[in-house]
Amino acid sequence: MPARLSKRTIDAILHGALPAIVYDAELKGFGVRVAASGSLSWFVEYRPGAGGRRMSKKRFYFGSREFTPEQARQTAKELLASVALGSDPMADRQRDRQSLTFREFAERYLSEEAEAKLKPGTVANYRIAIRKHANPEIGRIKLDTISNSDLSRLHSKIGKTKPMTANRVMECISSIFRYAATCNIVPVGHNPTKGIRAFRENRRERFLNSEELARLGEAIREAETDGTPYDIDESKPAAKHAPKPQNRRVKIDAYTAAALRLLILTGARLREILHLKWQYIDFERGLLLLPDSKTGRKAIILNTPAVLILQGLERTGEYVIASERDDRPRADLNRPWRTISKRAQLPGVRIHDLRHTHASVGAGAGLSLPIIGKLLGHTQPSTTQRYAHLASDPLQKASNEIANALVTQMGDSFVSCKAPPRPLKKTAV
Repeated sequence: MPARLSKRTIDAILHGALPAIVYDAELKGFGVRVAASGSLSWFVEYRPGAGGRRMSKKRFYFGSREFTPEQARQTAKELLASVALGSDPMADRQRDRQSLTFREFAERYLSEEAEAKLKPGTVANYRIAIRKHANPEIGRIKLDTISNSDLSRLHSKIGKTKPMTANRVMECISSIFRYAATCNIVPVGHNPTKGIRAFRENRRERFLNSEELARLGEAIREAETDGTPYDIDESKPAAKHAPKPQNRRVKIDAYTAAALRLLILTGARLREILHLKWQYIDFERGLLLLPDSKTGRKAIILNTPAVLILQGLERTGEYVIASERDDRPRADLNRPWRTISKRAQLPGVRIHDLRHTHASVGAGAGLSLPIIGKLLGHTQPSTTQRYAHLASDPLQKASNEIANALVTQMGDSFVSCKAPPRPLKKTAV
């Protein structure tokens, strides 16, 4: 029989025959179920949608003994009110249980979308962004409940120390939500990264001048032949086992030296040289025909010095820059570059700056920006525009011609002679 559900009613039910279901006498659809074990669950019964006898009745359980009868009654009122407005608590709960967390869907995005359509390097960077930055903060949150404020906090947190990384993480998350919309996981157009303004990024551009290039060339030659000298801390216990001072030198092999020289001479990217295979080289036409690169299929011009370097290398496998394993390309040049750049007194210079230097020398020699862009494999003219301020030689030449013409017309003394000082006016005392 229905009864007003109160603490006294619940105590009476618990001491009676179990299991038992009792409906509240005042709030229609509200009730309590006590299992044979004595566990208690509150519930509401309702007909979803427009209601009526044609709709099957649903029972939605919520809470347990931590809910007092008064709290359960208030929750039931709110649930029944939401049903009257068209909500379906049972369907909402089922949808919530089936929805994926950010961590779960991010892995699905990487395997289904990113690996099939993006460059391996981009996929690797996305994996780092997700594992190191996104998952610790939002990995457990349901994808469809992540808000703009959640991502704004994440962006600001990363940006305090690494603004460029923060921008890349947002780009990755944005791609994940775009794919989630195509999978009907979130509504089309739903992307909580919208409105988050990227941090300002200052491009790290470093161009080596002639003196620095000379030091770098000498450092490479020394490392390849005699080896680069190094110092140790004599105060450390392990110092007694170190080689004698005259033997403290680090040598690089011919392939490492060739890689560094090719990076300077061709302006190629690091992976384009380390992943270069002999079959990609067309010595007859002087080209590196790369089947894939950051910008897709690409041809790199081989100048005469670069051809001589390649012809002087021994072929030990399919890759030009041999590694410890012939079937795999070399991973990086970080260690030898640190040694050589330190020896050449180039602190803070990155390997990628060799590509910038190649372009800067071309700009300074008067080559047009479209030509430089073609040599570097740029697909957008705006990418090459960063070197525009270095193309000073043609402007310098034009300025000199104008100035020389003016001096000729105004007389040679116009530059060398100084105007006589103007006499000071006397003032009355």
